[in-house]
Amino acid sequence: MDQFVLNIIHRPEMVPEYAEKVTGQGKTEDIGRKALLTESLDIFKVQQECAHKNGLKTTIQMTYASLFNQEAVELAKEHHAVYGDEIALSLLGLPCEQFRKKYKTKDFCIWMFSMEDKKAIVRDVFSKFYEIFGFYPESTGSYYMDADLINFIKAEYPMVKCAVATCWEEGPKAYHTCNNSWYTFMDGGPWAPWIPSKQNTHAPAANEEEDSGIVAIPHLSRDLMACYDGNGSNFGTHPQNVLRGMIYDTQTWEFPYLYNLIDQYRYQAKFNDGYAYNMMFVGPGWMNKMGRWEASYELLLKSYEDGCAYYGKLKKEGKLLDMTMGEFADFYRKKKTYTQPECALWKDILYGSKKQIFWYCDPFMRACVNMDQGGAIVDLRPYAAKLEWPVGIGTKHVQDASYPFLIQEKYRAGYFTHYAGEGTIYSAKVCCGGEEVDLCLCRTKAHVSQEGGDRILTLDPVEIVFSAVRVSLQTVITFAEGSSAIKIERKILSISDPSADVRINEYMVGCYGTTEYSEDMSSLVLGVDAGSMDGKEREESKEIAYAYRCREEAADGAEAVWCKLPPIHTRVSLRCEGREKRGYVKEGYAFSPMFTLGYTGKLGEKEDFVTWLSLERED
Repeated sequence: MDQFVLNIIHRPEMVPEYAEKVTGQGKTEDIGRKALLTESLDIFKVQQECAHKNGLKTTIQMTYASLFNQEAVELAKEHHAVYGDEIALSLLGLPCEQFRKKYKTKDFCIWMFSMEDKKAIVRDVFSKFYEIFGFYPESTGSYYMDADLINFIKAEYPMVKCAVATCWEEGPKAYHTCNNSWYTFMDGGPWAPWIPSKQNTHAPAANEEEDSGIVAIPHLSRDLMACYDGNGSNFGTHPQNVLRGMIYDTQTWEFPYLYNLIDQYRYQAKFNDGYAYNMMFVGPGWMNKMGRWEASYELLLKSYEDGCAYYGKLKKEGKLLDMTMGEFADFYRKKKTYTQPECALWKDILYGSKKQIFWYCDPFMRACVNMDQGGAIVDLRPYAAKLEWPVGIGTKHVQDASYPFLIQEKYRAGYFTHYAGEGTIYSAKVCCGGEEVDLCLCRTKAHVSQEGGDRILTLDPVEIVFSAVRVSLQTVITFAEGSSAIKIERKILSISDPSADVRINEYMVGCYGTTEYSEDMSSLVLGVDAGSMDGKEREESKEIAYAYRCREEAADGAEAVWCKLPPIHTRVSLRCEGREKRGYVKEGYAFSPMFTLGYTGKLGEKEDFVTWLSLERED
């Protein structure tokens, strides 16, 4: 039977984000205001009650502020004894009078502090926790935890085995929908639990040597389509996310989207060896008595009660396992291997578009395949590079913790782009008689299967209509476990005129970055490794040092085409098996600062054209 695992995490955040501005309207800021502290603790009690009355255990992540509140401490001890809740420690909720007096800052994101301050704060918070409870926590967390922070915590407090370590796709899209004021960027990480590497939190460990020593879980379980296309804070299994997104019946106060989202996660067990995961991570600021997100307190409360009731119903039916964070870390270590990927075949459950995407994540890459664009790869992160990316004050990345992309259709255009230039995408063009059709224009569907360590995405055939010829073409994309390559097979199933000269152009348009804005491409190098074709002399290998000059190189029978990207220590390459194959590379220009790798060849009826996209670390 499939296993659907749930973590519910509450934190008695005595000074909830945003709440001081609400409870203290018209008054000078005072984060020690008694009304604020009392309301916060009352809401925490309500949240705990919602879980417990539905038979669900929680992880109580004590905040720094709550460690100075005797009632919050006693509640945590009581709920641990009575309900089996875990007492953990959050690195959120730092702001309080004691913290501000000691550190003289309004910063509250632990990963943004200098490394010196991170260490001091961690030691301070952990020692205060030990002073109160007489033991150190097994679990911790924040919106994001950088690799240096995780490595330090594990070295100083080896009992820590689980942490909330990133928000999924919390980057420029979230920044823009927060009126350009939410200066935290953490795109490019896993959406489901993983073991982070010592080098980079986002990139899963490939082996024991890379293992940071903890199991990481995401901050909320997001809608893997709506969140990617838009602001993730509106589309998650946190009930108040659904209210912020206005995705509920305003007349009846019912939440069918929330239940569909939970069920969509349950469905992913089919692609992950019978296991699926969900989490809610909730602070009291979301249930303010004065209301939030154009919703009254009564609606806020009902959404949370209904959400917990749905999880409780699933548990009673034997369809859900509720665990604390520490319990989950032990479960995950027994359930998963380092190279075992996380897969998600996701459909639109919000807009009725019938759109379908596939997500794949392992220690070497994160990729997204869009069936609405004929199986194009629309997001690609080179985890194989295990890119060291220090974050915080004193580093090159004070706010930007994102893992860089090679392809990202939302920030670098994708297929549907301006009249000039190109966007990042991996796709193919089918050509015949001077006509050309990009598979990005061919909407299809897919199903997932597994053969040994291979996860196989088989797309439904698409029909391509030229003036004189009809072609039925099928795509199969294979992700081999333990490999850093994606295998893409194109096959013509039938053709109305078998004598027609049908050609295929398999291509990748790429760049690198973490935002919409172009990086300096001048250090990149493009190359064509020479090969040979029957009846032709072997051509020499060729290189282009990127200089924005629109140059191209190609070779018949090329063994590989590639690009080296020194700023992110990555080498991306294509190799190919196909009739009359010809490999090529293209340099971009200032208005379209991309690079292109590709292969062309001939494709007849019942023939295959196979390409491998590979990622490696390049020092």
